[in-house]
Amino acid sequence: MITLTDVTKTYAGGVTALDGVSLAVGPGELAAIVGPSGSGKSTMLNLLGTLDRPTTGRVHLDGHDVGALSDAGLSALRASRIGFVFQQFHLAAGTSALDNVADGLLYCGLRPAERRRRAATVLDRVGLGHRTDHHPHELSGGERQRVAIARAVAGDPALLLADEPTGALDSVSGQAVMRLLRELHSSGTTVVIITHDRELAASLPRQVHMRDGRVIDDVLRREAPVVEVIR
Repeated sequence: MITLTDVTKTYAGGVTALDGVSLAVGPGELAAIVGPSGSGKSTMLNLLGTLDRPTTGRVHLDGHDVGALSDAGLSALRASRIGFVFQQFHLAAGTSALDNVADGLLYCGLRPAERRRRAATVLDRVGLGHRTDHHPHELSGGERQRVAIARAVAGDPALLLADEPTGALDSVSGQAVMRLLRELHSSGTTVVIITHDRELAASLPRQVHMRDGRVIDDVLRREAPVVEVIR
């Protein structure tokens, strides 16, 4: 699904955020990229999601050489193959849950009625079929995150990237969100979770540990213990 080969990312002023990273994530994996602040996790997310290009090295996503694609090509790849879930939800405040999800399908070439139908279906899938007309301020933190997940998966992406998906939630809501991400993985979606939470990472089958822009450890277990993460 994703291959990074000798990837570096250097920003203005000579700051190196990634330093010679090579990594492969196969189709259907459930993995965590874990490390402290400043370890390069956010830069890794941007490169995995084609939101940025490497300074050197190569990134391949689902058979596409990211460096060879135009900006329009990258946008099309993101729209069709990648779903994003962010810690702060990024929902439109004055828009219902249904339309927040439907608007995520704007670039899929679907008619408005079909976008809303798909949005209703996926909101029901995440347990919010009874909250479709509610606005974000009327939803709990866990419900807002589930709306964000519904928006991310409404287009049936092959890859779901989740950036600290439980970081802004209480323990009960965080557990519910992790169960949902596991269910999505079980249905065939490749799920990569970016987190600083080592306990959460340890509950997943694979943990890629980062520090100072490098991968320092890559642990793959045949079966990971399913634990509820309490904060």
